[in-house]
Amino acid sequence: MFGEILAASDSINTVYLVGGVIGFIIFLLVAFFLLNFVGLWVQSFLTGAGIGFVDMLRMKLCGLDYTTIVKQKIALVQAGVKDVTPQDMEAHALSRGNLQKVVSAVIAAHKAKMDLKWSAAAAIDLAGRDVYEAVKRSVDPKVIDCPDPSKGKSTLDGVCRNGIQLRARARVTVRTKLDRLVGGATEETIIARVGEGIVKAIGSAEHHTDVLANPNLISQAVLKNALDSQTAFEIVSIDVAEIDVGVNVGAKLQEEQAGADLRVAQANAEKRRALAVALEQEMRAKTEENRAQVILAEAEVPKAISQSIREGKMGYMDYFQMKNLQSDTQMRNAIAGSPERASS
Repeated sequence: MFGEILAASDSINTVYLVGGVIGFIIFLLVAFFLLNFVGLWVQSFLTGAGIGFVDMLRMKLCGLDYTTIVKQKIALVQAGVKDVTPQDMEAHALSRGNLQKVVSAVIAAHKAKMDLKWSAAAAIDLAGRDVYEAVKRSVDPKVIDCPDPSKGKSTLDGVCRNGIQLRARARVTVRTKLDRLVGGATEETIIARVGEGIVKAIGSAEHHTDVLANPNLISQAVLKNALDSQTAFEIVSIDVAEIDVGVNVGAKLQEEQAGADLRVAQANAEKRRALAVALEQEMRAKTEENRAQVILAEAEVPKAISQSIREGKMGYMDYFQMKNLQSDTQMRNAIAGSPERASS
């Protein structure tokens, strides 16, 4: 009987011990919960952020930085942005977005009276753009050098219709368009388009002095072309910061053309000279050929004379008369001053 009482007492003590341990563990969990969530919950409650214990516990179980989310939510509420839910912030954090920059951008846009929804800001951030910098550039326009000095070229070179080269450098003031930031072209496109427009405007000028007297002609011509279409920026102004006179491209081209024409003329003259020399050589060859034929023909004359004498067609007196006639002819040629005829 006494042993049964002792056994019952031991079992009761064991139950109390286990219950105490469980109670102590529960106490530690509650204390940990209070230490981690109570402070943030109090801040959320006092500021009207609307994030409760359950929301923070869910964030904790999802592996999110609930402290940052709560503080950023408080910042939104304090700035007057109340249409952003904790679930929106959790979704952006789970998408590996930069929550702080998106919150800062939304607050800055709200203060600047700009219409920037949370979904648009989150999309811009997830697209890889710096949404906070974009909001800053929308409020405070940015100045871009054209051309970009970092690319190794300091001026844009164009040639007026009178052949004078002008070297210009412009500064483009742009404002970010948030509604075109996703999918819109970047600053490189703006620089390229403005550079092309400046070169075209210089090339359209009749005289370089017109551009030097009024550089605003370039700005007006460029702004008419809507160069900021399909880009993430709006061009506020284009200012020609510097314009200098370069080389006389027209005169240089004319000089090079004259040199080319001279070389062509010289080549044609050399060709004609070569043809003339060849023709002269050909005529000389023909002359020598004709002389050879004459010599051959003259060699046949004595033969014909002797043949005529043998056949009786020509007498000796006829032969001597012919010789006298030849001698008289030679004398007349010598008196006339024709050595070739005298020798012949």
